[in-house]
Amino acid sequence: MRCRFLPAVTLASLVFLSGCQPAADFSTDTDGSYSWQQLEGGYVVVNYFAEWCAPCLRELPELNEFHELYGDQVKLLGVSFDGLNNEELAALRAEYNIQFPLIQNEPLPMLPFAQPNALPATYIVTPSGEIKGPLLGEQTLETLAKATDLEVPPGH
Repeated sequence: MRCRFLPAVTLASLVFLSGCQPAADFSTDTDGSYSWQQLEGGYVVVNYFAEWCAPCLRELPELNEFHELYGDQVKLLGVSFDGLNNEELAALRAEYNIQFPLIQNEPLPMLPFAQPNALPATYIVTPSGEIKGPLLGEQTLETLAKATDLEVPPGH
């Protein structure tokens, strides 16, 4: 039986339906499968984007740079707003040189927040499991570093 999360404000308050065993909540195209419990204790940044969204495409280099600089400290994940299948997602990654993991839609991911109503949108999950956002609009290396309590290296 597959577990479903109930809507919640924090990861710690996510509730499994009775009788369920913990299972992967989502799979990425490059890093394998995760449960939210595995990610507790560190920052997680989840960015919703779409190919038709010009601001989303403009922020991709900033997201790539953030991932390159802080990938060992913060888990950055992308989500296709359009719900692309895994093959379409792989083509999008290649076309736009996306360098951070993308959450696949096959199998359907279980995320602890609703899909945003506007793009680009970014959620920040704190080490204590608090969910902040969505932060709407283009994010930069500086805004993401600030949201995750990191310092931007000199020269950036």
